[in-house]
Amino acid sequence: MAFKLLSKEEAKQVVEILEKEYKDAKYYLNFSTPIELLVAAMLSPQTRDTVVNAVTPKLFAKYKTAHDYANAKPEDLLAIVRPVTFAGNKVKNIIKACQILEEKFGGKVPNNMQDLISLPGIGRKTANSILINAYGIVEGIPVDTWVIKLAYRIGLSQNKDPDKIEQDLMQVVDKKYWHNFAYVLKDHGKAVCQSVVPLCSKCILGPNSKNLCPRNGVTKSG
Repeated sequence: MAFKLLSKEEAKQVVEILEKEYKDAKYYLNFSTPIELLVAAMLSPQTRDTVVNAVTPKLFAKYKTAHDYANAKPEDLLAIVRPVTFAGNKVKNIIKACQILEEKFGGKVPNNMQDLISLPGIGRKTANSILINAYGIVEGIPVDTWVIKLAYRIGLSQNKDPDKIEQDLMQVVDKKYWHNFAYVLKDHGKAVCQSVVPLCSKCILGPNSKNLCPRNGVTKSG
């Protein structure tokens, strides 16, 4: 079945419906300071947020500042975050990133995209998450695995590259929603759209409701 891209008008309608349905959607990682957010966000790729949130309390109790992480022994960090996917590589990136924070940024987490993506292990998705949730700065839309999957399925983007998907979404999502649209899609994905078999019969965009979703790539649904 050929991919169907929603028109801008249809896409904006879909966004409004989802935003209304999941108006309480929020960032899913626990943190209390910018450095905690940076570390949690660096641990999160390809890992369930529940796993990240389970290991960070012990981590944050032991390591408070960029200086602490910069001088940490990799094996000590690894002992805490081992349940996280690709833990060894992420530990190396966290230590190196915090060494750079110490050397170039006075131990502070940068509040701009260019400096954030210059750090190892941080791409636009992570940088957007840090800017939005630590500093209230909204430059774009974080694109994680849920956003990639649902943006295609719902017909908001036919691209596979996260940066191109972000650009597509920024054309149809009102800027007032950029700060939480990724979390709206995540909530919709977990509740209804599902990773493998979406519950289309229960979907507010589906055939039994607004019938706006083209269901791209869906071969079986509930």
